[in-house]
Amino acid sequence: MKGTTDQMNIHFDIIEDKVEFFEATDLKTLEKKINDQIEMNKSILLTVHNVSHQMHVDENRRIFYTAVVHFKAKK
Repeated sequence: MKGTTDQMNIHFDIIEDKVEFFEATDLKTLEKKINDQIEMNKSILLTVHNVSHQMHVDENRRIFYTAVVHFKAKK
């Protein structure tokens, strides 16, 4: 059997934009979830570009907080 060399090509794409969604039943928990993800995304060189949030009350009077965070690559 003839010797062969296998090459493994690894290619990394830089993430330019990333949008993440969060939800919680209180603002403190929502803020913690977002802050934890901000720290995680720093490792891949993403920073917060924009945040939007909403509050919703369901038919049982339960409150839900949601947020959308747009991360962008550091320039």
